[in-house]
Amino acid sequence: MESISRTTEMAVWRDGRAVALLLAATLTVMANATISPALPGLQQLFANDPHSALLTRLLVTAPSLSIALLAPLVGVAVDRIGRRVLLLAGIILFVIAGSAGLYLPDLPTIFMSRIVLGIAVALIMTAQTALVGDYFADEARNTLMGLQISARNFGGLTFILLAGLVAAVSPRWAFGVYGLALLVLPIAWMVIVEPRRALSVRQSGPTSGFEEQRKWRLSFLGLVILQSLTNAFFFIIPTQLPFFLDFQGYNSAAMTGMTLSVLMFSGGSVALVYARVQRVMGYAGVYAAGYAAMASGFLVLVISGTPLLTLAGAALIGAGYAAISPTFVALTLALAPSNHRGLAGGVLTASVFTGQFISPLLSTPVIMSTSYEGLFLCTAVLLASMAVIALGATLLRARQMRPLI
Repeated sequence: MESISRTTEMAVWRDGRAVALLLAATLTVMANATISPALPGLQQLFANDPHSALLTRLLVTAPSLSIALLAPLVGVAVDRIGRRVLLLAGIILFVIAGSAGLYLPDLPTIFMSRIVLGIAVALIMTAQTALVGDYFADEARNTLMGLQISARNFGGLTFILLAGLVAAVSPRWAFGVYGLALLVLPIAWMVIVEPRRALSVRQSGPTSGFEEQRKWRLSFLGLVILQSLTNAFFFIIPTQLPFFLDFQGYNSAAMTGMTLSVLMFSGGSVALVYARVQRVMGYAGVYAAGYAAMASGFLVLVISGTPLLTLAGAALIGAGYAAISPTFVALTLALAPSNHRGLAGGVLTASVFTGQFISPLLSTPVIMSTSYEGLFLCTAVLLASMAVIALGATLLRARQMRPLI
């Protein structure tokens, strides 16, 4: 079994299409969290804006708004128009909108550029998810799902470290990091081809898939809601942690960059072995372990009084989230009919960013009524409850599969 897993991983790495999709995956995490180390500096830079406190926080999640609204429509376009052209268009738009904060004059216009950036991310993520389903299946698909989350985390680690360094000079310089996406464009252009399956669906039009859709849509709806909630919890870190660290008297730009880098590194390391872990624990077991790790991480943040404890909490949260995230995509691609993979990928993408966008809207009132520690404690309790539910499902399934003697 171990040799089969290694053979599959090697085959995926040798596939140029997989490499291009992994590189594109790094852009999605760059979209939001890259500018987190620059948030306090941006708030000071635009201190004359009466809404600067809220707008600077929303700059992280602003792309999530347009993604949440448009990703399902983008998914339909991906099924009808094709995967390749929309993926390439998304990368080009990503570079233009992402770097606009270098020169735009005020927070409202920067906020609007972040909304446009969300359109680019919707194009990239939706096309990418559909391409993974078209190009790969079974063990290779699960392996690529884990590698994709790993690529996002290790890419995020690089981008956030770089953004933290340049934000110490000027908060605007963090937007220049988005120009690195230009390196992905020629690679994707050369190796990504339109899948035969996508072409046949586009030419023949929609099939009579109502009965097929009715069988999977309820399970898919459950995944969408759960993923949105999970991302709302996870995005407490990039949206609120910089201000928590600033409140505690740290050099927030440097410490935020370091903390988010640890989060990304731990998540990337866990995601590398996702396929093997999932094969042993099953999907419910992965959910139980992932939510338990995230709950533990937020609990550590409650008691953190030193930088080391803060980094440990971030590492646990990153590891737990990286274990959970590939499962949503893997289950969606297993559930969705081939001619609806673009739509399913779009809706799933929308759920990710809906959770991200509402995260500061939900967490900020909790902070105002209690404290940062109160927010972390409430989050830990909710995540622990989700872990217990997933563990119960795992034990029930194990009991049902136990042979009768």
